[in-house]
Amino acid sequence: MENKFFILDKQGIIINLKVIPNSSKNKIAGIFNNLIKIKINAPPDKGKANYELISFLSKKLDIKKSDIIILKGEKNKEKKLLIKLNDINKIEKNLFA
Repeated sequence: MENKFFILDKQGIIINLKVIPNSSKNKIAGIFNNLIKIKINAPPDKGKANYELISFLSKKLDIKKSDIIILKGEKNKEKKLLIKLNDINKIEKNLFA
């Protein structure tokens, strides 16, 4: 099963993001070219923005940080993440609520 933003994989759910570092606060900022746009209050320096992104998403989704893996884009604004969770509805509800 998949929809516009989430792809169900055998390991969990893959999501594609556009991350905006150095923002005033962490928040879901909407949709940008079929990517979920997330603003992060951390600089893109030595993995700080990636760490903050994973922390933010783990709180938002109520899962462990270790259940979120950056598959692609560690050094880019566009990222592909694996969320080790098989409930697309939970992810969609918690991200866009």
